[in-house]
Amino acid sequence: MANRRPPPRRRRPAALRPVRRRTPPYRRPRTRRTRRQQRRDARVFLLAAGAAAGLALLWAVISWLLVNWWALIVLGALAVLGAAVWAHRQRQRQAWDRVRQQALRYGLPQLDALGHRDFEYAVRDLMRRDGCTDARQIGGAGDNGADVLATDPLGRTWVIQCKHRRDGDRGSAVGTPDLQRVNGTARQLYGADVVLVVTNGRFSTRCAPLAAQLHMHLADRRTLATWASGGRPLWELLPKIPPPRKGR
Repeated sequence: MANRRPPPRRRRPAALRPVRRRTPPYRRPRTRRTRRQQRRDARVFLLAAGAAAGLALLWAVISWLLVNWWALIVLGALAVLGAAVWAHRQRQRQAWDRVRQQALRYGLPQLDALGHRDFEYAVRDLMRRDGCTDARQIGGAGDNGADVLATDPLGRTWVIQCKHRRDGDRGSAVGTPDLQRVNGTARQLYGADVVLVVTNGRFSTRCAPLAAQLHMHLADRRTLATWASGGRPLWELLPKIPPPRKGR
């Protein structure tokens, strides 16, 4: 039996053939510049433009000064004159401060009328009057019981606690807890040679014996009045002040 050939395959009409679509090539999406980048670029441009303008101006000034060299002499003379005037005014101000400090006097009514912080500044100014040029007020939060620090002309370090009473000696008495508080930190933290508690009021009867045991000093209302209204330094009014440090 003879082999039969398969019938020829019919082709579909072109209209019925599936259309193969070509995929377009991959392109990275364009990212738009954010406003932040635009502002940053603008700042960079402005800085660059400002730097260029500054350099150009500097070069123009240098070129002008090289031609007009006499202007350098005039500017130098003016600078020297200004420095001399400033130094003279500084010396005058320092001299006036010394005169004012040496003439500083306080009466008890003035001290009674002060607030607690102003009383600390008054004690600081009195120490400066007596030659403690580094006296400073440190009272406030975290002062560890010290309100005024000072170094006297003989090299002794003073740590002073100030207790102000608006009613003077009619107010509440300063008690032993105030002494113990400053004594616990004055020598360890500040290296005090003299630990002093000063008040415009009065001390309780137990303060004097405790102060003697702790080698502290007390300045009550009477001592304060003598010190503030006169010209004698405090170390001449208090008994048993430590001797000057060695080398002084």
